[in-house]
Amino acid sequence: MGKVIAVTNQKGGVGKTTTGINLAASLGRSARKVLLIDLDPQGNATVGSGVDKGQDGLTTVYDILMGNENAESVVVSTANEFDLIPADGDLSGAQVELLDELGRELRLKSALTSIRHKYDYLLIDCPPSLNLLTVNALTAADTVIIPMQCEYFALEGLTDLISTIKKIREALNPGLRIEGLLRTMYDVRNSLSMEVSEQLQDHFGGKVYETIIPRNVRIAEAPSHGVPVCTYDSASKGAQAYLALAGELLQREQAA
Repeated sequence: MGKVIAVTNQKGGVGKTTTGINLAASLGRSARKVLLIDLDPQGNATVGSGVDKGQDGLTTVYDILMGNENAESVVVSTANEFDLIPADGDLSGAQVELLDELGRELRLKSALTSIRHKYDYLLIDCPPSLNLLTVNALTAADTVIIPMQCEYFALEGLTDLISTIKKIREALNPGLRIEGLLRTMYDVRNSLSMEVSEQLQDHFGGKVYETIIPRNVRIAEAPSHGVPVCTYDSASKGAQAYLALAGELLQREQAA
């Protein structure tokens, strides 16, 4: 059975979608079979994976959650080393439409059951808020990767997120655990970044990935071309960092 990892942070602009796309591609380059699930109504992971979210006839994660399609029929092959379950603006309506449905928190978990065996890793790109979609992701996940910038307010948001994970563990998903904390958009010239980084390591120890994702223009440019950074510029610092992250994740798996 494939491992389901939710990539989440309730704070926006921390590199969450970027991490989902580039980790999926980097794991794919490591000969793993990977599925990226876009669970954000903005559909940025879909567009950043080279899929037109506005195309006619595109079925999405919304159709899965509403029970209109099974997961396998919604999977799209990309040219980027991984498969994708896309999203578009329709997903915003799912929260309202599912409001009175029994088992609404379990929709994604149930849908993924039929395809988990086909993949080594299933990565879920969550929306930047705590809502029914995020709850579905955390209920379906085995573990959570938390991308975060090394800045003061990020620590405040991290406390809230860990509290949320604890509540999901108690109520819906007893096996849920934190896979790792990932420092993103890191600027070595910024003393605050180093201070916050040290605090993270003091508090979370081995849960903090050794790999650090630098602030890198190639990472920022790649989504507009519909490709991960390792395809856009494999020699860039950003590409090398995400490949290193995939390697670290795999090493941790082997050591566990």
